[in-house]
Amino acid sequence: MFERDGETAALRYTGAMEVHFTPEEEMRLDQIAAKAGIPVTSFVHETVSRTLEDEARFVAAVKKGIASADRGDLLYHESVVARIEKRFGP
Repeated sequence: MFERDGETAALRYTGAMEVHFTPEEEMRLDQIAAKAGIPVTSFVHETVSRTLEDEARFVAAVKKGIASADRGDLLYHESVVARIEKRFGP
């Protein structure tokens, strides 16, 4: 909601969004989409969708970590290093 001339107006999604890219970004998008054999609009949609999913997973993981820390479930640096070395070697 936002105020305009003393009236409250609801923001409505129109189904379209305009995004501006630099010429270099457009060129890179075109090249990557061409290599993938898909239209650039499809590539941009897929990339944005994947980025939004990644962001949601990241935010959820951070919240989980904060909740864990709030409960006092913490790992010290030395124990993290020991776990990494056990799994992957020194």
